[in-house]
Amino acid sequence: MQMRITKYGEPVLKQKAEKVEVFDSGLEKLANDMFESMCEANGIGLAAPQVGVSKRMFVIDMRRRYDADTPCNFTLDGKSIPLELAMPLVAVNPEVENAGEYVETAEEGCLSFPAIYGEVERFYKVRLVYSDLKGARHEIVCDGLFARCIQHENDHLDGITFVDRLQTKELLKISAKLKKLKRASRDFLKGKNK
Repeated sequence: MQMRITKYGEPVLKQKAEKVEVFDSGLEKLANDMFESMCEANGIGLAAPQVGVSKRMFVIDMRRRYDADTPCNFTLDGKSIPLELAMPLVAVNPEVENAGEYVETAEEGCLSFPAIYGEVERFYKVRLVYSDLKGARHEIVCDGLFARCIQHENDHLDGITFVDRLQTKELLKISAKLKKLKRASRDFLKGKNK
């Protein structure tokens, strides 16, 4: 079932999400619905708070990246495997740490910020430790766009959006669009609470 994607200005995007305690069919359904919503919105990643659910979980599908010719380098539990076997990824209760000192600046967007983009600095390589839908723990080490996507989605679980990481000059470039989006979200919430 496709879910509505929350937009900038909605309180759930600024909250720290709660740890997932129960691994059941409800969690699987949430993951499936998130994937459907992400695909429908033409994204490659989506965090639970972006569909109004304050849980520490995100989904990613690197097969959907716009530049499929660029290699997607990663290991899953210490092994190199084909991307098709690792995707789609559901990361429950993720923990992310940098796996190198190199930092890269690149343009990011977000499904909660339609048609808004900005240059964000992120670690080039990260280590992700997470639970799958059955509760088993895994480790992914990756770089490039995959690492950026993991950091972006994990930020959502801590109430951080990509615009919170923008330099002032980048923020100024999009401030009018942000104000307009925030007003639209406020109006949506007012209408919903009537």
